[in-house]
Amino acid sequence: MRDIVVLIFLSGCIFAALKKPWLGVLSLSVFSYLNPHAYAWGFVRSLPVYYVLFLVVAFRTFTATDKQAIPKDWRVYVFVLLWVFFALSSTQAYFPDVAWQRFWFVTKIYLPFYFNLVLINTRFKLFWLIATIGGSIGITSVKGGLFAILHGFSARVYGPPSTQFEENNAFAVATLIAIPLLLVWQKETLQPLIKKGILMAVPIMYACSLSSWSRGALLTMVALTFMLIFKSKRKYLAIPLVLVGAFFVKDYLPQEWFGRMNTLETYNTDSSAMGRIEAWTDGWNHTLQHPFLGAGFEGWMFVTMRDWHSSYVEMFSEHGFIAFGLWLSLILGSIASLTSLPKMAKGVEGMEWVANYCFMIRASFICYMVGTAFLGLSYWDLLYHLIFISVLIKKIALEELAEKKPKVLPRWAMRKNLT
Repeated sequence: MRDIVVLIFLSGCIFAALKKPWLGVLSLSVFSYLNPHAYAWGFVRSLPVYYVLFLVVAFRTFTATDKQAIPKDWRVYVFVLLWVFFALSSTQAYFPDVAWQRFWFVTKIYLPFYFNLVLINTRFKLFWLIATIGGSIGITSVKGGLFAILHGFSARVYGPPSTQFEENNAFAVATLIAIPLLLVWQKETLQPLIKKGILMAVPIMYACSLSSWSRGALLTMVALTFMLIFKSKRKYLAIPLVLVGAFFVKDYLPQEWFGRMNTLETYNTDSSAMGRIEAWTDGWNHTLQHPFLGAGFEGWMFVTMRDWHSSYVEMFSEHGFIAFGLWLSLILGSIASLTSLPKMAKGVEGMEWVANYCFMIRASFICYMVGTAFLGLSYWDLLYHLIFISVLIKKIALEELAEKKPKVLPRWAMRKNLT
């Protein structure tokens, strides 16, 4: 029965992509983050449904008339240059076969972002892309949160099978990244049931993240909570709610959970934590000796015999400091753009959406930066979705500003983003 449901859903996605290619972009996001065919029991589990959908979207993209040129944003060029560095490091990798296999895997992750850049050309489409990503992760997170609550947080919650965040720690961070995306949906929608549903889902998603037993997720949760309280117009209500919620939840968390979290203070006595520090030290020392191309994909097998356990260490250790600088500039540059853009749109009628989009996407970026400091997820598709969403926010916002109030735009914005 599940196989039939998934096939019907896939057929619907293919039909939607053939009719409106941008809906194919949303469908790819669903199959990437929710991965519905992995929940089937029969032959559908082994079907390359994502690649079938990818080919359909690729065909319709090149035949579509409702598309735009790739935005002339510096982050697009840096992204391509970063990919080139991945190829260069693979030529010098310690394990060439493994490195090239990983390189092509990462390339397959990167290719669909072309569709995002050329097909998501209006604010309406951008809104639904954000809502689709948040909803796809949120569905599984709510399911996991309800499981965690019903089982007293005694069992760890894992992500959708065969996704990049199937592992419990990664899923916890993905859940927290998705919360601001859902809040964009909650803010923009006019449907009362959806508004209330998302507000009810957020605490359940917090419960899901707690039940991952991830120390990095706990730090990410603290950072996200402070950001959401800062954003709230009713801080006098938000702060007591958070404190009351924390007070009641602590009585349901098992002692083993507290024991694991306490290792944040006593990391020097925890073998797992010390192993990570040793891996980071080995990665840093090796990169000092090979600063330009690093160890190549999966270089930890040669350098330290441990997984990197950090996106930052993973990036500079495997590809060198130049690639690390390019990668980090994509993140920090996006955060800077999301910080400055609302100032340009402030006070312009009809541009209130800019501040909301920018704050929430920036919150997701910060969740990624905190959470993946302890997880090797530098090639995560969710990160690059955030980067290109921020590119599209800037392009669409500047276009709207040019129509509403041209004088608020500096010359560089008019010249580089509106041509």
